[in-house]
Amino acid sequence: MTSRALTFATLLASLWSSAFAADDYTFGPDSQVQEGVPQGLIEEGTFDSPNVYKGTTRKYWVYIPQQYDGSNPACVIVVQDGGNYLKKDGQCRATTVFDNLIAKGDMPVTVGIFVDPGVYPSEREGREPRRNRSVEYDTLSDAYATFIIDEVLPHVSETYDLKLTDDPEQRAICGISSGGICAFTVAWERPDAFRKVVSHVGSFTNIRGGDVYPGIIRKAEKRPIRVFLQDGENDLDNAHGNWPLANQQMAKALAFAAYDYKFEYGDGGHNMKHGGAIFPDTLRWLWRDWKEAD
Repeated sequence: MTSRALTFATLLASLWSSAFAADDYTFGPDSQVQEGVPQGLIEEGTFDSPNVYKGTTRKYWVYIPQQYDGSNPACVIVVQDGGNYLKKDGQCRATTVFDNLIAKGDMPVTVGIFVDPGVYPSEREGREPRRNRSVEYDTLSDAYATFIIDEVLPHVSETYDLKLTDDPEQRAICGISSGGICAFTVAWERPDAFRKVVSHVGSFTNIRGGDVYPGIIRKAEKRPIRVFLQDGENDLDNAHGNWPLANQQMAKALAFAAYDYKFEYGDGGHNMKHGGAIFPDTLRWLWRDWKEAD
């Protein structure tokens, strides 16, 4: 075989290997149930918004760690598209991660509130409910923050007799895709209530004007927030925008404005495989100084 043929064959082998390696993320031990680790209680409910999204109803789940005893207010993480994050066999397995990290002391005793998007129930038999996800998640305003702060948190606290912290440094918010930009918007609009953000393949694109964020971040007064971004080079590219480029622009803007941020950029697509695989390390980074604050 000639040297040129060898070079071509090597290139083909490399491309073949890369194609099958892309998006090939696997779980570590902190994303798997460990013997002897206390497992938190998960409560399920439905919530009808009385004001902000009046007429909508949604499912939610509350994760209460075994270590919570009510003697001190618990830290809080609110997760959008909550049902997908807490699936025991899903791409994130969030509550298993919480169990393991709380037991190790890598994150504080934290109540997880997993919230699904709202729907408007159909008034006609056989017709599907109208989903309110994009309105809630992609809109650039303080509406969803108000919904979480003034409606969801009090409801959860009262319904399950939980003491939840009011300290914004001990409150986190997380989401994927439109839920990712939603998480950022909540902290951006209300840093007095939430200061920790996790965005997985965030939709910082022009679905409802979210592509303006990098420019705004560069010129606006700096917020006291900590931001974790994750995306992959094979994420979406459509009429709304290019997700990999949008997330890179966000990272550059956060760097320019000297934010406390981290950006994990991989080879994945528009899914939770990468974000789920690194979720334990994401939370370690997010809560890295919680013992100092305590």
